[in-house]
Amino acid sequence: MSHLNANTATVDDVCRLLDSQGYAIVEGVLSPAEVAAVRADLHRILRSTPQGRNDFEGFQTQRIYGIFAKTRVLDGPATHPLVLGTLDRVLGHYQLSQPVAISIGPGETAQNLHTDDTVYPLPRPHEEVVTNCMWAIDDFTEENGATHLLPGSHRDAPEPEDRFDYSKTVRAVMPAGSVCIFIGSVFHAGGANHSNRPRLGVAMEYCAGWVRPQENHYLSVPRSIVRDVSPRLQELLGYSLHGLLGNADGIHPKKFLVEA
Repeated sequence: MSHLNANTATVDDVCRLLDSQGYAIVEGVLSPAEVAAVRADLHRILRSTPQGRNDFEGFQTQRIYGIFAKTRVLDGPATHPLVLGTLDRVLGHYQLSQPVAISIGPGETAQNLHTDDTVYPLPRPHEEVVTNCMWAIDDFTEENGATHLLPGSHRDAPEPEDRFDYSKTVRAVMPAGSVCIFIGSVFHAGGANHSNRPRLGVAMEYCAGWVRPQENHYLSVPRSIVRDVSPRLQELLGYSLHGLLGNADGIHPKKFLVEA
């Protein structure tokens, strides 16, 4: 059983499932009011967001990049204690890599099975360098494209010819307000949307502090905005040090948030 309840779930519970299955689903993390606020503001942004540019992004799918420059409704999910407590265990020191809202439109096809850590040329098996959190802003159902997950594939990867074989996958079916946490080495894929409505989720991806994030937050989120978010979110956007990594002109990057 990979479903937990936010009222009782602990970091230990989540980490046990990540170790055995590669993923964990926690229901009831966001209240209905929080979900409604996130959905409303993301729909505002989606009105001016283009559809995907390739088959992986999805030609019937909209993706909101640079999300922390465009809304504050996801600051809470990005820094949720259960999520950060899990990341402390899995990644140690980390930052946001590629946070993106994803609206899978009707008629969208399924992605191929892939891992989120494939952007880093590391031979398997390796220390975990990525953890992703898929927040359900709409209900995730099998019909509307709930994420495919291949349990245990962080240990045994599918053969290349099986990247479109979903027969052994499970689906991240979960109500709005839930989060599916999965490690970067587990194989997964966005599902096909056979419904008549878009399905909205937010993939909040984090990476280890010693690897390069997918998104360049220094350019996508203006410093005028970063100055006003919480200190923890500032750190997650790259205004932190991992040993000597991340310094700017030899000093801590947070000093550059102070207005001259």
